[in-house]
Amino acid sequence: MPQGKQVAATTKFDQTLRASAQMPGVQIDREAFLRSELRRFCPDAQVEHAVLTSPAEAGVPLDVIDKIAKSVIKHETSKVTALSALAGIPGGFAVIGTVPADLAQYFGHVLRVVQKLAYIYSWPDLFEDDGDGVDSATESMLTLFIGVMFGVNAAQAGVTQVSALIAKQVAKKLPQKALTKGTIYPVVKKVATLLGVQMTKQIFAKTAAKIVPAVGGVVSGSLTLATFMPMSKRLQKHLASLPLTKPSDWNGPQPVGLQGTAPS
Repeated sequence: MPQGKQVAATTKFDQTLRASAQMPGVQIDREAFLRSELRRFCPDAQVEHAVLTSPAEAGVPLDVIDKIAKSVIKHETSKVTALSALAGIPGGFAVIGTVPADLAQYFGHVLRVVQKLAYIYSWPDLFEDDGDGVDSATESMLTLFIGVMFGVNAAQAGVTQVSALIAKQVAKKLPQKALTKGTIYPVVKKVATLLGVQMTKQIFAKTAAKIVPAVGGVVSGSLTLATFMPMSKRLQKHLASLPLTKPSDWNGPQPVGLQGTAPS
């Protein structure tokens, strides 16, 4: 691909990612999410240990993690298939006029399911500064996660590398240097370019006719069901395969039975 087209494709994806991350309700509060989900299956002490460290370090069984993950995917898929595009675009998003509202909405739900799956599979907080923007390390990590959803092999390798770096850290945080200028950064840029191309060809061009006319437009249910759920399951499968997810020995009370309802 010519250099100019590579830059354009990368820019298109980066713009969409930043615009989607700024939409209301997209950024997930890790602590609140983990408490809400884990309290349905685990004793309070284990829940708090999971919030302070990770579900894996708190010894949350993988069958509990997988059950929550499947519920999250079902919940977010249901929401994105039913949700109409916002009539008004919030301030930060309005600045990026090149990103259509329906596309940003779709990727907003992609980011929601990415965060929820990452947190339940023991990844650290992706938005630690609680700001409206997205810092470089977070943007790189989200790019890799979305790349896994789209089946980009380089993204799977990148996520695996980052998980290994996190596992080695005493303080569990995203490896800023590796994601912004280290060995993983070139992988991130490659994935962003590939996603930009796929987004243009597969999502934008081929599905434009499927956008249902309405106030602001909506993503068609058939399109979403054909893409969102399989993509989410692909990410879940990869995250579940990583050593970062494996539960540690924990001497506290054992989790209760697997009852519960879909996440809010």
